[in-house]
Amino acid sequence: MHKPIKSISSAVLFFLMSCSAMAQYTGHGADSVSAETLKKYAPPSLDVTMANKLKKMFDVTSPGMGMLSPNKKTLYFTWRVTGISQVWKIDGPKSFPVQLTSGNDAVSISEVAPNGNFLIISKDLNGQENPGLFRLDLKTGFIDELFRKSKVQARFSFITGDSETIYFTANDKSPDSYSIYKMKLSDKSVESVYDGKGAWYVADKKNDGEKLLLVKYNGAKINEYYDYDTKTKELKPVIGQNEKEEYDVAYGTRNDEFLVLSNKTSDFKRLYLFSKGTLKPVTPETNFEISDFSVDDKKTRVIYSINRGGYSEIGVLDAKTLKPIAVPKLPVVKGARVDHIFMGQTTRDGRVSIFGVVTSKAPRLGYSYDWATKKFTQWVLPSAPEVDLSQFVVSELMTYETRDKVKIPMFVRFPEKCKPGVKTDQSCPVVVHFHGGPEGQSQPGFSTVAQAFVNEGFIYVEPNVRGSDGYGKKWVDLDNGPLRENVITDIEDASIWIKKNWKDQNGLPPKVGVMGWSYGGYSTLLAMTRFAGAYEAGVALVGMSNLVSFLNNTAPYRRVLRISEYGDPVKDKDALMKLSAVTYVDQVKAPLMIIQGANDPRVPVGEALLIHQTLTKKNITSQLIVFADEGHGSAKKENQVLEIGHTIEFLKKHLR
Repeated sequence: MHKPIKSISSAVLFFLMSCSAMAQYTGHGADSVSAETLKKYAPPSLDVTMANKLKKMFDVTSPGMGMLSPNKKTLYFTWRVTGISQVWKIDGPKSFPVQLTSGNDAVSISEVAPNGNFLIISKDLNGQENPGLFRLDLKTGFIDELFRKSKVQARFSFITGDSETIYFTANDKSPDSYSIYKMKLSDKSVESVYDGKGAWYVADKKNDGEKLLLVKYNGAKINEYYDYDTKTKELKPVIGQNEKEEYDVAYGTRNDEFLVLSNKTSDFKRLYLFSKGTLKPVTPETNFEISDFSVDDKKTRVIYSINRGGYSEIGVLDAKTLKPIAVPKLPVVKGARVDHIFMGQTTRDGRVSIFGVVTSKAPRLGYSYDWATKKFTQWVLPSAPEVDLSQFVVSELMTYETRDKVKIPMFVRFPEKCKPGVKTDQSCPVVVHFHGGPEGQSQPGFSTVAQAFVNEGFIYVEPNVRGSDGYGKKWVDLDNGPLRENVITDIEDASIWIKKNWKDQNGLPPKVGVMGWSYGGYSTLLAMTRFAGAYEAGVALVGMSNLVSFLNNTAPYRRVLRISEYGDPVKDKDALMKLSAVTYVDQVKAPLMIIQGANDPRVPVGEALLIHQTLTKKNITSQLIVFADEGHGSAKKENQVLEIGHTIEFLKKHLR
C-alpha cells in the first residue's frame, strides 16, 4: 500500500523543489498554447483494424428525444449520425429523417417557436463552450444569427407565446457574470432585463416574462432563488439566501407558491411545496434520490426523475393537487432489463410528453405519450450497422470494500470468458473507469465505449466513490474541500480489492489499468502518482494535474463553482497541492498517457502540458495527445475513434 507524504508542508516543498525549472502556464483555450505545440502533440494515426472496429461501434447511434411541433405532426431532434450533432426533422412517426443543419459546428435545439415557423438553435465551435443563438426558418431552411460574440456564452431561456421575443443570458459584460436579456426577433433589438454580479440564470417564468424566477449559483451545489418583476424591477428573495444548500425551484400553480427539490431536511432529495417560508413535502422520504423535475407550461403535471442507486425511473404528480398520477407503462425491449426511463419535453398545451427508454442491449428509444388517449408513439429508429447488439453485456451492480470498511458501489461489465465462476488459466485484464464531476455518477445502461473495451477482453469497472452524486447528501459531501484527503484513497482501494478478489485459477491477480475524463482524469493522475504501483497503466483524459493552476486558469464562470468543491487556490493552496498529481511525479512507476482538447475551457490544456513536461524533465515516460479542434472531451466522431482507439491500444500494450 502506498505511504503518503507525512505532512502538507513537506508535500508542497517536495513539489516546489521538483518542478522549479518547469514552465508555468496562464489562460485556457487554443490561444494559450503555440501552434508548434499543437503540431507536436497532434493525435497519431490509429491501427486500421482498430479504427474500423471503433468506427462501426460509434456508428451505433440513437437520435435525441426531440421536440414536437405545435401541431404534433413533426418531431425535431439532434443526431450525431454524420459525426457531430446536427438538427434533423421527421414528418410523422418512423418517416424518413431530413437533415436541417450542417457544417463543423455542434448544433442543438433550444426551442420550437409556438407558431411553428422556426427553431431557436445553439451552435458551438470546436468545444469552446461559447455557444451563440440562431434562428432556423423552417420554410426556407435558412439560418440567421441572433446573438454570438467571441468568448461569450449565450444561453437560451425561453420564447414568448406570440413567438416574437426570446429571453437569454450572456456573460458579455463580465466573463464571470451573466446578464439576462430579451430580444425582439423582428429587428433583433436587445434589451437588458437584469444585470447582476455572478452566475445568474432564468429558472422559470410567469405570464410570458412579466415575472421571472431567477437563480444565482454560488457554488457547485449552492444556489439561491429570487422572484423578479420585470416591470417594477423588484427582486424578492425566495429561498437559499445566506445558506449553503442546493435547490431546484419552479413556480407553483398559486401565487407565492413554489415547487422545490432539495435535501435540506433529509439525506436524499425530495419534492416540497414552498409557501410563506415553509417547506411541505409532497413526495415521501426514501433512501433514493429525486434527481430533477419539470412542470409543463399549463401547470398540468409535475414529472420527476428518480435515481435509484444509478437506475432511473419517473414519477408523476397532478400540478394543482400534487397528488400522484399513475405512471404510464412504457414499451420495453423484449427480454431486456430497463435501466433508465428519462423524461423529455412536454408540449405547451400539456397534452403530449416525450420519454426515453434505455437498456443495456440497445440505444435509447424515444416515445411520445398522449395523456388524453394514453397512447405511445415511437417516432425515430436507432441505427446499428454491422453491430450485433445481442452481444452487448449487461452491467452488474457490485461493491468493493475500502481500507476503512466502506462499501463502494460499482457497475461491472464482464466479457463472457471473464465472468465470475469461469475458470481461466490467465486472469482477465481490468480497466477501472472513474467518472467525472466530481459530483457525477457512473450508471448502467447502453454504452458503446464500455462495450468497445469488453470486446477487447477487458473487464470494465465503473465505481461511484465517496463524493459521487445519487447516494444522498452525506455521501456526495464526503469529498468537499479538505475532506477529500479522507476519501481519496478510494481510488487506490479499488485496485487493491480487485487484485485480491479476482485472481485466476493459479492464484495470480489481474493487471489493472485506470482511466477517466475530467475529474476521472484527475483521479487517474492521482492513481498513477500518489498511489503509484496500484495500477499497471493509466490514461488521463482532460484531467487536472495541479488543482491550484487549474482553479487559477479555468473559465471565470466555473471558478466560483469549483472553489466550493475543491477549496480556494490562495487560502487553501497547501492542501490543494497535497491533493495534486504534480506533487508526486517522482513516484510514477507505470506508463501514463494524457489526452486533452486544446479548446477546453474547464480543464485548461496547460494542465496536460504541465504534467507531461514535468514527467519528461524527470525522464519518466509519458505520452501526450492534444486535439486542436476539441474541448472538454472529443465531440467529433473521428476524434472519438482516435481518442478511444489510442486508449485501448495503450492499455492492451501494458496490461497483457
